[in-house]
Amino acid sequence: MTLIAQANLSDLLNRPKKTLELLETNRQIRLRRRDAEDLVLTTAERAEQDNAALSSMSRLVNEMMRRNPMVLTMAIQVLPAVFPWVRHLPEKAHPEFAAEWLDALSSGAALGNNAGVETVVSAWRATAEIYADPELFARLTKAHDGTDYGPVPCPEVPE
Repeated sequence: MTLIAQANLSDLLNRPKKTLELLETNRQIRLRRRDAEDLVLTTAERAEQDNAALSSMSRLVNEMMRRNPMVLTMAIQVLPAVFPWVRHLPEKAHPEFAAEWLDALSSGAALGNNAGVETVVSAWRATAEIYADPELFARLTKAHDGTDYGPVPCPEVPE
């Protein structure tokens, strides 16, 4: 069994039975769409299995950390193998990233929505990119000249 089959959304619309047969030999079908984000199709049982596995694993790791602080230490030590860009963060930021990432995994699993995990990873990766670029880091950390540019307007939230 492979993991992800590829198909066009039009394949599903025009030949649904044949397209859905891909789920017999694949865990998921990635449905490519021309003018929108791709979709992933799987069975409800497989989606529930994936969510249950993530949920139990994150609860296990959190409980291990609660009982033994060495687990967090070990997580911090292996982070660069999982996220190579962590090497660009200051060493004192590693525990903060590890704790925030593990917390996002746990809360995402509890909610059944893991979007927050990628938000945490993306934010920390962007921070690492700043530290990795000496010129950018210097520009962003130089002393402010004190000029007040006035209030910052609230961002517009799309509906």
